Amino acid sequence: MYPAHLDPPSPSRRTPLSIALALACVVLLLLVASRWAPLMDLDSAVVRALHRGALAEPGVTHASRVLTDWVWDPWTMRALCAVLAAGVVWRLRDRVLGVWLLATCALGSLVQQILKSAVDRPRPVWRVPVDSAHYAAYPSGHAMTATVVCGLALWLLRRYGAGTAVRVAALAVAVVSVLGVGLTRLWLGVHWPSDVLGGWLLGALTVLLSTAAYAKWRAPHQDPDARP
Repeated sequence: MYPAHLDPPSPSRRTPLSIALALACVVLLLLVASRWAPLMDLDSAVVRALHRGALAEPGVTHASRVLTDWVWDPWTMRALCAVLAAGVVWRLRDRVLGVWLLATCALGSLVQQILKSAVDRPRPVWRVPVDSAHYAAYPSGHAMTATVVCGLALWLLRRYGAGTAVRVAALAVAVVSVLGVGLTRLWLGVHWPSDVLGGWLLGALTVLLSTAAYAKWRAPHQDPDARP
C-alpha cells in the first residue's frame, strides 16, 4: 500500500476537474472555429508583438528553434513516451500499462490531427518569417504532445512512489517543457496563442481521462489506484 500523500485524485475530485477541462476545451474550440473577433484580435496583437521581438533578437530566436525542433519536438516527446513504456514493461513487468501509455500518446496525436482538419485554421503569415510550419494551426501539436507525455510521466512517478526529490525535479522539468514549448511556438510565429492554450487544455484532459480510465479498469485487479 502506498503512502496516503501518493494517492492519485479520488473520483470525487477527478470528475469536476474533467468536466471543467472538457468545458474549457469545447468553449475555446467554438470560439476558434467561429473566428470570434475579440479572440482573433487578441491573438493577432500578441503574435505581432512577439514577431517583432523574434526579428530583433536572433539569438533567442535560434535557441527557440533548437528547443522546439529537437528538445520539445513531438517526435522527441513520443520517443520519451516509448522509453517510459519500455521501462514499465522491463522493470515493472506490466505490459498492459506499457501499452496503455503508448495508446494514450497515440490517441492524443489522433485527436489533434482530427481537430486540425476539422477547424482548418490558417497559421500566421509573415513577410519575413523566422520559422515555418505546415498543416493547420489549431490545436498546437507541440503543446498538446508535451502536455500528454509530461503528464503521464508525472503520474507514473506518483503512482509508483518515487521519492520527493525525484518528483519535484520531474515536475520542474515538466512545467518548463510544457510552458517552454508553447512559448517557443509563439515566439517563432507559427501559432496563435489560442492554438497553444488549446493544446495545453486538450493534453491535460487526455491525461486525466486516460489515467482515470486505467485506474477504474484495473481496480478489480487490486490496482494501487483503487483502494477503499
